[in-house]
Amino acid sequence: MVLALAVGTYAFRLVGPVLHGRVELPDRVQELLSAGAIVLLVALLATGALTEAGGFAGWARPAGVLVGGVLAWRRAPFVVVVLGAAGAAGVLRAVGAG
Repeated sequence: MVLALAVGTYAFRLVGPVLHGRVELPDRVQELLSAGAIVLLVALLATGALTEAGGFAGWARPAGVLVGGVLAWRRAPFVVVVLGAAGAAGVLRAVGAG
């Protein structure tokens, strides 16, 4: 199963450069694909930030993700984003809100 997923992933990565310039997508399709990618990333972020072992992960993790997201949005350096998110989550866990 892992081998099949690896081959599929590699095939998807290979299709872009191979078909670049050969296939022209309408503007509307490009907009929908961009929106779909954003929706998938937000869904992945939400499930990773809010759930753990099938239940709610607590308030520390979503708060850390929120702090990291705001810092990244404000174009803070990567180290600042990571440390800010970890620090926010750590402080909330230390005071018992995690």
